[in-house]
Amino acid sequence: MKILHVITSLRTGGAEKLIVDLLPRFKRNGIDVDLLLFDGTETPFMQIAKAEGINIINFGKGSSVYNPLHAIRLAWLMRKYDIVHTHNTACQLFGAFASLFCKTKLVTTEHSSSNRRRGSRLLSILDRWMYSRYHRIICIARQTEENLRKHLGNNRINDHIITIPNGVDVTKYSSATPSTELRDMLPNGAKAITMVAGFRWEKDQDTLIKAMRFLPETFHLFLIGHGVRINECRLLVEKESVTHRTHFLGIRSDVPQLLRASDYIVMSSHFEGMSLSSIEGMSAGKAFLASDVDGLREVVQGVGILFPHGDFRQLAQEIIALDNDSAYYNHIAMCCHRRASTFDIYIMAENYLNLYSSII
Repeated sequence: MKILHVITSLRTGGAEKLIVDLLPRFKRNGIDVDLLLFDGTETPFMQIAKAEGINIINFGKGSSVYNPLHAIRLAWLMRKYDIVHTHNTACQLFGAFASLFCKTKLVTTEHSSSNRRRGSRLLSILDRWMYSRYHRIICIARQTEENLRKHLGNNRINDHIITIPNGVDVTKYSSATPSTELRDMLPNGAKAITMVAGFRWEKDQDTLIKAMRFLPETFHLFLIGHGVRINECRLLVEKESVTHRTHFLGIRSDVPQLLRASDYIVMSSHFEGMSLSSIEGMSAGKAFLASDVDGLREVVQGVGILFPHGDFRQLAQEIIALDNDSAYYNHIAMCCHRRASTFDIYIMAENYLNLYSSII
């Protein structure tokens, strides 16, 4: 079985992290798997993939991922593979066009429960054609599947849609040695609240930053990631007068250690497809809190703490309640870890391989 995965780049993001974790497991199962990048810019994720022995093909560095030449080059490349598996819009679209010129079977993963294309009638028509070219459309969560089915309407494409939940290496996070660097940044007796997410609108770090104003001075916030909104968030931190206890850590390769050193892990997104960062946070054996929105609700409900979307005051109250009751905190942390174990990446990898075999 020869498989090609196609993604725009290996910059920071949930889909990119999934690729880096998943493909080495395919190789260990004897699958011949390659990775194609439309933008082959060197990144920490790319370094990890190379270290794992993944063969990486790239169509250039720093150029537009919507270059129409990508579709032509992809059509020639696809002929060498049994299955081509695309991720992200540009790859999905050019994979569909390339399939007009070869018979390689196409699979795609839908990583988000919403996107801007769904508000346009013209782009919705293009979407229906694009998805019709795929043999299977994998949704990463039930809500993602429900939203996609609603978007595409009642037609034969729905027969090709399935859900395979995202997964993480749970043991990697639960057994990590807590970061001494993070703990050394805290005053004696202080508590660490951590969020791992790119600084994009949908991640809504704003709600967590605003919650800090309603928490005692002993609480410090650690924001891990980078992105286009980082300067906006820095300005908000200053506006809320919490600069002295907010730490921007940037992109990190030691996320498991940082999470293990944290006391509370939060995801305050406006929406998610299925947040790998959430499962990673729950795997760390800490109390996990998330906004009550699509993509987070189905993972967290019944084990972690869900707070109303955008309600920073309620988020602060939930953290204080956990901090005041150690038995309550330990119960939530234990339940979160148990739930995370049901999303182990080994289960996900097996489901993907079974799907590939059934298609071939």
